[in-house]
Amino acid sequence: MKSQEVKKNPAFLEYVYELNEGIELTEALKISLKAINDIDIAQLNRIGLKTYEKDKWTIHKILQHLIDWERIWCFRAIIFARAEGSVPDALDQEIMGQNSNANELSIEQLIDELRIVRQSTIMMFESFSKKMLETNCVFFEYEMPLFAIGLTITAHQIHHFNIIKERYIPLND
Repeated sequence: MKSQEVKKNPAFLEYVYELNEGIELTEALKISLKAINDIDIAQLNRIGLKTYEKDKWTIHKILQHLIDWERIWCFRAIIFARAEGSVPDALDQEIMGQNSNANELSIEQLIDELRIVRQSTIMMFESFSKKMLETNCVFFEYEMPLFAIGLTITAHQIHHFNIIKERYIPLND
């Protein structure tokens, strides 16, 4: 690690715990899968490729972003769970969003993929032992237990589903 100071309780991790409302990981993952299953696909299809503001992502890109970052966080979790220890450098979500073809995919395809990725994530975290889940993970300038990576995935979904509800659903009116 470079000379930067490690933040043991980064602000984003506090936000992660807040969004998950103190729910433990296994339950948080199951609740998040139910939220995916409960999406009103017809409503999202009516919104289509509209955005609430110029240069903001479409719902399609938000869903692709959730899929991509869940896979990235799962990769990080595997590295720590298997004691490999080297995490790749940070990634740029804006570059990834610009280079996705999410707007060419249907909402149904994206929801199906998100559901399958989440089911895989649930199985992966359920396969980890208590010792693995409590493994201290240090990467970039952050430090957190491995289980917090799973909670980051669910909080990320909650955050973006809230944005869709607050800023995109009104576009359907």
